[in-house]
Amino acid sequence: MAMGRSGRGRDSGQQQARARLYEARRRFHESVIARRRRDNVLAGAIGGALILAVLGGQIAYYTLGPGAPEPVPAVSPSPSVSPSPVVSPSPSVAPSPSETATSTPTP
Repeated sequence: MAMGRSGRGRDSGQQQARARLYEARRRFHESVIARRRRDNVLAGAIGGALILAVLGGQIAYYTLGPGAPEPVPAVSPSPSVSPSPVVSPSPSVAPSPSETATSTPTP
């Protein structure tokens, strides 16, 4: 009977070692899954922030930066001074061709 006891003790020890190893592998696998989930959430948050930063930069560039359209001068109702003086036509004293034709008849 002494042999039977020692055989059972060895099987029991092997079962405990296998159970310990199984539990260690199970915990390791769970930690890998948790790490992957955490990494995916972190990558998603960083990716979303990066996309928002790029969109904000594009909006700022095209509204404030060199990509902004040139401002168009608005027409103001007040009179403006022109750089060159405007010459108004003065009445002429020269006779018109119709007045000179009546003075001398042609043969």
